[in-house]
Amino acid sequence: MTMLDKEKIKEILSSRFKEDLHKNLADLPMPSCLKDIYKAANRIKEAIDKNEKIAIVGDYDVDGVISCVILSEFFDDIAFDYVVKIPNRFKDGYGLNQNIIEELEDVSLIITVDNGISACEAAQLCLQKGIDLIITDHHCPPKILPQAFAIVNPKQADCKFPDIEICGAQVVWYLVAALKQICKLKYDMSKFLDILTIAIIADMMELRDLNRALVKSGIEYINKSQRTAFRVLKEQYQKQKFELENISFLIAPLLNSAGRMDDATLSYEFLKSKKSTEAKELLSKIENFNELRKDEENKLFNEALMQSDDKDSCVVVFKEDWHEGVLGIVASRLAKHFNKPSFVFSKNEGNIKGSARSVGTVDILELIKTAENLLSNFGGHKGAAGLCLEDKNYESFKELINLECKKIPHRAFICNDDILGELSAFDVDFEILKILEHFEPFGYKNPKPFFIFKDLHVKHKKTMGDKEQHLKLILQDKNKMVEALFFNFDKDVELNSKISFVASISKNEFRGLLTPQLIIRELIGA
Repeated sequence: MTMLDKEKIKEILSSRFKEDLHKNLADLPMPSCLKDIYKAANRIKEAIDKNEKIAIVGDYDVDGVISCVILSEFFDDIAFDYVVKIPNRFKDGYGLNQNIIEELEDVSLIITVDNGISACEAAQLCLQKGIDLIITDHHCPPKILPQAFAIVNPKQADCKFPDIEICGAQVVWYLVAALKQICKLKYDMSKFLDILTIAIIADMMELRDLNRALVKSGIEYINKSQRTAFRVLKEQYQKQKFELENISFLIAPLLNSAGRMDDATLSYEFLKSKKSTEAKELLSKIENFNELRKDEENKLFNEALMQSDDKDSCVVVFKEDWHEGVLGIVASRLAKHFNKPSFVFSKNEGNIKGSARSVGTVDILELIKTAENLLSNFGGHKGAAGLCLEDKNYESFKELINLECKKIPHRAFICNDDILGELSAFDVDFEILKILEHFEPFGYKNPKPFFIFKDLHVKHKKTMGDKEQHLKLILQDKNKMVEALFFNFDKDVELNSKISFVASISKNEFRGLLTPQLIIRELIGA
């Protein structure tokens, strides 16, 4: 592994963005790039002019909730009435379906957000009932598209939007931009950058090109946002400002927990709260659901570990009573733990429903397609997907998907793109913090840089956390001292020993004092 200097680090990180075309907000693609967007916008304007009853149908994850907030807030701002339906994961299932359509009485226009691209049966029912259907989505389209009035999805084969993965909330944001043009309104589209940023991060979009431009600006908007929900979050978690990691590891999981454990409408109402008292009450409920989510996730993960076999080429686990709301998180943890594609299933009303997560460069959706004939339905992205199958097909699916995984070259499972090279403790200073900060935000396709450190002397150690699951270390290299944290350490570190490890470099802000620190990911050579 090459010993790096700081110029080399700049060069490596800069190369990640050499093909980016949209580096600033001013460079973003125009709404006209999206097929059907003006057809959709004109139909919505007609509904507004005629005071028709419009329903917004969302999804129960963060992206779906924020999509609903963006479109509904636009309608609020122009004083137009509407109905919002965010399906309940347990009662309604995913996406637009017959029951939801029957529930939406006297509606003449339905707009789906972050779902609908596979809703062929629902689209037929809309046609029969004389309801116009506008689908806005970003998931991979099936071979046969629903018969909708308009479909706005950048992944349609004949859509001219640049070949960049965007989330459902971004598609809706573009729809509002088209509506602004069609309705000839003076309307500040940047007002949504705070919540749009959360959707992009929560849905794990590539943090390159236009997504990078939006998130970079969006974090600034979050910190100056007047949205009541953010003021309450800052107060509750004693934050002067939110960093990217606060969005990934605090805000997004919180907002997701309501939909995972109960009803995502809570998160929708929280983000739209105008009064602090209301926002605090909703946040308290959401926090309770998040604690339940953590408990359920840990229970399921440990049970899944007992089912898993190291000899298998992928992880496929199933139990009838597993909580449907945490299947995706557990699949992610299993994929990381075993470094293999992972599938976690639970039984739901006769059908087995599951979540899948990928590793390395393995395209999980393409992998799933090899077992398409055994599935009732499936959908998702390259890295994450959902799928359903009948009970009788489970063992056949498990056998087939393991066989298909064996065919994938081992190099596809390994992704060390985030390890830039070797550093010494002497390189851990304010200059490197400044360099790394320049290339933020880090995330999917712009991973946080990690470095190898060799033979550092363990001068001091202590355990932290309610279960003493974390380590705080003072490490020495000649006369240079550096602080390191090792979260959820799986290998103990002996005092006065020498250790080598992979770590990232982060800011430690304590009582107004800023210092660089290492966050150890794994020990090496131990």
